[in-house]
Amino acid sequence: MVLHRTCDALTLDTSSAASIKSAASSVAYGMMKYYSGNETGGTPGNLPDPYYWWEAGAMFGHLVDYWYYTGDTTYVDETVAAICYQAGTTGTFMPSNQSETEGNDDQSFYAFAALDAAELNFHEPLSGYPSWLAMAQAVFNTQAVRWDTTTCGGGLRWQIFTWNNGYTYKNVPANGAFFMMGARLARYTGNTTYVDWATKAWDWFEDSVLYDNSTFQVNDGSSDLANCTSADHTQWSYNYGLYVGGLAYLYNHTEDAKWLIPLNGILNATLTRFFPVADGDDVMVEVTCEPYGNCDTDDFTFKSFTLRWLATTAQLVPSLATTIWPYIEASGKGAAGQCDGGTDGITCGFAWNTTTWDGTYGVGQQMSALSAIQANMIHVNDLKAPYTKSTGGTSVGDPSAGTSSGTTTDASGELTSTITTADKAGAGILTALVLVLTLGGAGWMVLS
Repeated sequence: MVLHRTCDALTLDTSSAASIKSAASSVAYGMMKYYSGNETGGTPGNLPDPYYWWEAGAMFGHLVDYWYYTGDTTYVDETVAAICYQAGTTGTFMPSNQSETEGNDDQSFYAFAALDAAELNFHEPLSGYPSWLAMAQAVFNTQAVRWDTTTCGGGLRWQIFTWNNGYTYKNVPANGAFFMMGARLARYTGNTTYVDWATKAWDWFEDSVLYDNSTFQVNDGSSDLANCTSADHTQWSYNYGLYVGGLAYLYNHTEDAKWLIPLNGILNATLTRFFPVADGDDVMVEVTCEPYGNCDTDDFTFKSFTLRWLATTAQLVPSLATTIWPYIEASGKGAAGQCDGGTDGITCGFAWNTTTWDGTYGVGQQMSALSAIQANMIHVNDLKAPYTKSTGGTSVGDPSAGTSSGTTTDASGELTSTITTADKAGAGILTALVLVLTLGGAGWMVLS
């Protein structure tokens, strides 16, 4: 398909709420053109090929943010329906038709959409479904059971099921997402069990080859076939963003200064690596693929998450706001300058350091541009930081969510029958102490 540019790029004044809302509206509209889940015969919460299931979850997370930033309710019904449909009545976001592709990180991105909805007091879920908070708790519970000490001293595997490629890979997207989930649940609920899990996840990461605490470099992952003794050093922005965001949530909640050291270090590494001034006045660049023109469908989404979490970090840790906002403003303007492609004239490219459309198009490009543009609304309208249950959050949780179906998945990827659960802190979280009976007569096993 050949696309032609038909009009000028979007104009964005990052000091004007009206300008931000107008540009974000155009980009969101262009993004939703790809969505077919609201059409007759479509599946709510799914995108067509070539997009994987997780990207739809990420997209709806951005639409929750879009509602929060702009107040526009255009996509609320579609967003609620999509998240609920994919969560299922257990709230675990483990639809059976995704078992060939769903990894821990994929599940997490739908959980992030539910967390966004809880933290921003989004519209209520459909009747018969768990609360937004309970959905996130359900995912956390299923993943905590998968914490695997049989190799690499702990950590989550990239994949959930043994039959999927990447099962032997322990990576940042899975472990960083689990860490962030724990930090966000800790902040929202005030439950110290989540702090304990977030700390455990951080300690494992900090001691692993995935992280260099002298340079604050975040690597992608490592093979457990060699017990995680060497790392894949590929640099992706969202790997950094997961830890910047997670640390910001954890520091905001605990007020423990020990979290500020890695937060400042990883933040500065993120800004230095992915916002190279020489490439366009602090505009974000996905450096591993963008300069070489070889980003794939997934890669086009990564800027969107990093910018979302940078913006939230500026809210949660106000002392960092003056550092962060110039980069978001520059990236927002750069992204708007790329949104003049396609036959509709609002198709966004990915090379934000030029106003000449780069010829790329897709959901990821729209998501990234939307995130860069709409985040500026926080600064202009002085929007409140994400809610907690003590500051006005209305989503009512369920600490044992995801554990009542009688089955779960253990660290080996085998289905197991859940016998009992007990939380040492009394919160009822599945993985503080879980007794499971392994199918096939393997006997009792304790996971902690």
